[in-house]
Amino acid sequence: MQIPLAERIRPQDLSQYIGQDHLVGPNGALTQQIKRGIIPSIIFWGTPGTGKTTLAEIIAKVSDRPFYVLSAINAGVKDVREVIEKAKKNTGIFTARNPILFIDEIHRFSKSQQDSLLGAVERGWITLIGATTENPSFEVIPALLSRCQVYTLNPFTKADLEALLERAIKQDVHLQKKNIILSETEALFRISGGDGRKLLNTFELIVNSSVGDTLDITNEKVMQIVQKTTVLYDKTGEQHYDIISAFIKSIRGSDPNGALYWLARMIEGGEDVKFIARRLLISASEDIGNANPTALIMANNIFQAVAVIGNPESRILLSQCTVYLATSPKSNSTYLAIAKAQQTVKQTGDLPIPIHLRNAPTKLMKELGYGEDYKYAHDYTNNFVTQEFLPTEISGTTFYEPGDNAREKGTREFLKNRWQLKYRY
Repeated sequence: MQIPLAERIRPQDLSQYIGQDHLVGPNGALTQQIKRGIIPSIIFWGTPGTGKTTLAEIIAKVSDRPFYVLSAINAGVKDVREVIEKAKKNTGIFTARNPILFIDEIHRFSKSQQDSLLGAVERGWITLIGATTENPSFEVIPALLSRCQVYTLNPFTKADLEALLERAIKQDVHLQKKNIILSETEALFRISGGDGRKLLNTFELIVNSSVGDTLDITNEKVMQIVQKTTVLYDKTGEQHYDIISAFIKSIRGSDPNGALYWLARMIEGGEDVKFIARRLLISASEDIGNANPTALIMANNIFQAVAVIGNPESRILLSQCTVYLATSPKSNSTYLAIAKAQQTVKQTGDLPIPIHLRNAPTKLMKELGYGEDYKYAHDYTNNFVTQEFLPTEISGTTFYEPGDNAREKGTREFLKNRWQLKYRY
């Protein structure tokens, strides 16, 4: 059986590794640590096909450490303990170079399975490297998370994907035998969605489906071949992010029918119900927000409920929440507000805090006037008094613009009555 293309050209060192410059580029967060071989326990968080496993293997190779691999899909506590015992025997040979235990899809480990790792990580018997496509804050227990550095791997850029294809054509022994012309790559890149493994496997499928030694890659050819072979749903990554995207966009577009269809696709494909519920939580705030604050309460209650109930009944709760969010009034005003505020912070830096807003826990701070002219809102009519809450340099800047819906129209009137012309509400 032929090894898949993505595996055949897997990078063996950092010089061959493509992408993730923020981690392994010249000024990357991991670059110097890898060179010195002083590696902390790490959680790599990123979408499928962004190089998590490859980076873990390179780290082990460069730092010259024993490398143990477990997949959370089929490993249990017994497997973890067996590896830890093997690692303990090797630990004495090394000083700062204790063995690396790589756990793929660590988010699938139960609490007890994650607990079994704590002692070994804490005592230095192993350096843990976990890979996850899910937010570690939700899926990794706090005790383990506090002992690890979390690094985010970004989806590949267009330039990264182009580099992956070019390297595959030049280096792979099978592809070298063919004359491959990349006339059009847009369809390939769109299908891959930033997933390097998916790009290479799709590319190999197209090559193997073509007759002759000369192959001209076009968007039309790609779509003809891919559409014939696309599966219904692959929760490990192939259509995982495309379908959740269609699901959320249907909710955002106030179409409960479209949303229910994509929900059914995920349920029938065996998707993790907590993954779906988390996306509903995000949508409730990002797409509905203060147009209907109850949406977030509903989504949060559903999230907690599906974690307790599980399958198959969770589908009923998810359906209820999906329809509720899809039929709610929409507003992304708070999403835009924090984005604008963050952009201002990046542009203006750490502006001085107005002295009347500062805390004054010591006598010296009080003598310096900290908090002296602060006006306590509850001492005034309607619990409001005009005063400055922004640094002088950006006084009057409006970050929050209420949305055009019944509830936020009321919010706009409230702010206009309070602040008059200051924020131009």
